[in-house]
Amino acid sequence: MHCTAGECAAITDSGRPRMTEELKELGLEVGHRRIGRLMRQNGITVIRTRKYKVTTDSNHKFNIAPNLLNRDFRASTSNQKWVVDISYVWTQEGWLYLAVVLDLHSRRVVGPLSVMLASPAGQRELSVIG
Repeated sequence: MHCTAGECAAITDSGRPRMTEELKELGLEVGHRRIGRLMRQNGITVIRTRKYKVTTDSNHKFNIAPNLLNRDFRASTSNQKWVVDISYVWTQEGWLYLAVVLDLHSRRVVGPLSVMLASPAGQRELSVIG
């Protein structure tokens, strides 16, 4: 390719059509198929970045649960303090939510719960794992 390191670094965030356009502006007679082939041969790929999207709305009028633990994660006996973590993953059937309940004394899983929201209409399937 006929570009300096700085030009190549600036071009690598471009795909085949934009790179073809930029090289033509530099005065090179190239076609988009050749650019695509050269990009594949040299391992040049586009890294697409997503715009950051805020998903937390802290400015609401809903009830906020009190902080009962106050960051004290020690428990002297079992079943005294439980904590929950929730995670979600997109599947072909919809969003799968996984909530895991931990006992802070034993640091063991008390009971995971998976919730599948199969469709936007809100069909729900609850199942306890284990």
